[in-house]
Amino acid sequence: MKMAKDILGRIVALFLSSALAIVGGASVLAPELELWKSAALSGLAAAFQVIQKLATSYYDDGKLTREEINAAFNVQTRSKKDSANGDL
Repeated sequence: MKMAKDILGRIVALFLSSALAIVGGASVLAPELELWKSAALSGLAAAFQVIQKLATSYYDDGKLTREEINAAFNVQTRSKKDSANGDL
């Protein structure tokens, strides 16, 4: 259950960040498109990409590991030492 809450929370955050990123550009490029529609399209597209990656990982073996979840969200883990040094 904890993993499901984590995934859902991350999908919501992804939806919001993707939607907010496109709102400004959409209002300039397509002023006839309602703001909520452009935000919804962007957020849903990003969320569905992650859901598709999670589904693919799950049906491979019926399990989702932390690594598979992070890979679906394109999270690259770095060591604390690398972060402290500013290394990428």
